[in-house]
Amino acid sequence: MSTTTPPETAPGRPLTAEAPAAPRPRATRRRGARGPLGTVLLHGGLALASLIALTPVAWLFFLSLGPDKDDYLHPGHIFGKAGFANYAFVLRHTGFFDWFRSTMIVALGTTFIGVFVAATTGYAVSRMRFPGYRPLMWVLLLTQAFPIAILIVPMYEIFGELGLIDTYWALILINCSTAVPYSAWLLKGYFDTIPFEIDEAGRVDGLSPFGTFFRLILPLARPGLAVAAFYNFITAVGEVAFATTFLLDDSKYTFAVGLQTFVSEHDAQWNYMAATAVLIAIPVSVFFYLVQKNLVTGLTAGGTKG
Repeated sequence: MSTTTPPETAPGRPLTAEAPAAPRPRATRRRGARGPLGTVLLHGGLALASLIALTPVAWLFFLSLGPDKDDYLHPGHIFGKAGFANYAFVLRHTGFFDWFRSTMIVALGTTFIGVFVAATTGYAVSRMRFPGYRPLMWVLLLTQAFPIAILIVPMYEIFGELGLIDTYWALILINCSTAVPYSAWLLKGYFDTIPFEIDEAGRVDGLSPFGTFFRLILPLARPGLAVAAFYNFITAVGEVAFATTFLLDDSKYTFAVGLQTFVSEHDAQWNYMAATAVLIAIPVSVFFYLVQKNLVTGLTAGGTKG
């Protein structure tokens, strides 16, 4: 008679069948988390948007390498004769450096004065309650509704009486009148996000309203100031209508006016215009690089409170 040996068990433990392995818990997606398909679509959309944004810049640079003014009509011919002759001509035989000096004077003057006026205006409306503080902001916004064309003649009359025609001050003041309203709205929204307790702490420490503004509030508002500064800068660099009207001396032309010298009634030197446009982008890119750390923070925080 055969006998079977039971399996060994630990002393004091009953003989039981082997328990099945517990199933793994199913991974759950966190709320708001993207799945693989969403990630692919997001990155694909960003790549497409980047391609669309960079294509005009790359195309402009490519056209600037063609030595003939009509190469834009036959871009395929540029590959065999591409070079930097256009850049050499623009730097040596035009008033490029005079344009650069004038543009920097106007752009930096607009930036400093415009940001200062917008910051003080936005802070006053954000913190102080004086008669007409609400209509003031709407009046500033209303000024953005007037087309530039209807402002040129009255502005010319005013600056002619003040003796500011053909001066940098005329362009700086006009650019400030364009950029300050938007910058004031932007900075007012950013100042609203800064706690009022900071102002109260400054008053407790004996600071005047100006001391509180300059020593406590402005350092905290650096991202918003960076956005306003960038907006004022590019507004001044790209302004054409007023610069063409108010600047009469060739040596005071800005980039926007200087580009028009390549276009005549019967001819247009597109190759030189393309090379100059690429060179113009360099100072704007440098300024963007200096303030880009604060741009995203300033743009998002400025719209959180009205």
